[in-house]
Amino acid sequence: MLDSVDIQGLLTDYVIPWSINIGLALAIFIVGRLVAGVVTRFAARLLEKAGTDKMLVGFVSSILNAVLLLFVVIASLDKLGVDTTSFIALIGAAGLAVGLALQGSMQNFASGVLLIIFHPFKVGDFIEAGGTAGVVEQIGIFSTTMKTGDNRIVIVPNGAIYGGNITNNSAREHRRIDLIFGIGYGDDIKKTKEILQSILAADERILEEPEATVVVGELADSSVNFYVRPWVKSSDFWTVRCDITEKVKLAFDEAGISIPFPQMDVHINNPEKA
Repeated sequence: MLDSVDIQGLLTDYVIPWSINIGLALAIFIVGRLVAGVVTRFAARLLEKAGTDKMLVGFVSSILNAVLLLFVVIASLDKLGVDTTSFIALIGAAGLAVGLALQGSMQNFASGVLLIIFHPFKVGDFIEAGGTAGVVEQIGIFSTTMKTGDNRIVIVPNGAIYGGNITNNSAREHRRIDLIFGIGYGDDIKKTKEILQSILAADERILEEPEATVVVGELADSSVNFYVRPWVKSSDFWTVRCDITEKVKLAFDEAGISIPFPQMDVHINNPEKA
């Protein structure tokens, strides 16, 4: 029976070609894997030199390495004679299905990448974004973690943050406090202005430059409104604001200056008494 088997033909037609293809496929896989690692590390170094966030560097490197390895596997299978056309089509269909299913997550991912690249805020900043105000504790790929003033943790999707207005209260070293104090129309305007200026001058936390503003800003329906606008360090904003408000109320009470309630004069015509 062995005599009927064409050993030479078997070796020539099957064993040698398959051995060569398997060897070439393994070589492509091994060399491709090494090249993918080199390319991934090179891209990571470029991103690090560009000052990209470490978390984004790691994520991009992982994605790049996975994509390169996928191409290496496809090239190896193609060398073995496997029809990779249907395989590629299957991967494309699966990617499309996953993309549609994770549409919201992909939006959050894209927003997270943009937040990390453009740095509208950093960890430790007090921001108002996504309907929440708090101190940023962590900037993730899909969401941002913030701590509110009453010590609650709020996790906000990055899509909600990047898709709306972002107010960074810690971006600048100094901030201006905008206050409005109303007095009665019968009160002394000059005296009131002197009291407000003396309160600001006595507080060492208020900056000399830029100079604080104390002006009559509005003749309202029920009061004469003073606009008081001192400049302070961003870290002192809330404490100084509250302290000034308290000191102004006490000083006005001591000086006999009224803070009027909203009021309206109503005149009634009585035809029967006319």
